[in-house]
Amino acid sequence: MLAAADKELIGKTLNGNGIKFEVSEKFYKGEEITAEELRKMLHEFGNINLVGEKVVAVALDEKLAEESQVLEIEGVKHLQIIAL
Repeated sequence: MLAAADKELIGKTLNGNGIKFEVSEKFYKGEEITAEELRKMLHEFGNINLVGEKVVAVALDEKLAEESQVLEIEGVKHLQIIAL
């Protein structure tokens, strides 16, 4: 599983649309990587969890999902991709 979040969101809790979503340090905090490194990693994992404008944009640019599949919580983009 690959979990990635925009750096500024880590540790925050988002509330919206009846959803309470914690961008927990335990789950999302790890090594900082560039957009290019993320781009490569997105093709190596079958289960992907992304939170934030920047990381979701990379997945959309790679055509791994469509904008209509992106959920917004308190204005923050969230995308899960599961390859079957």
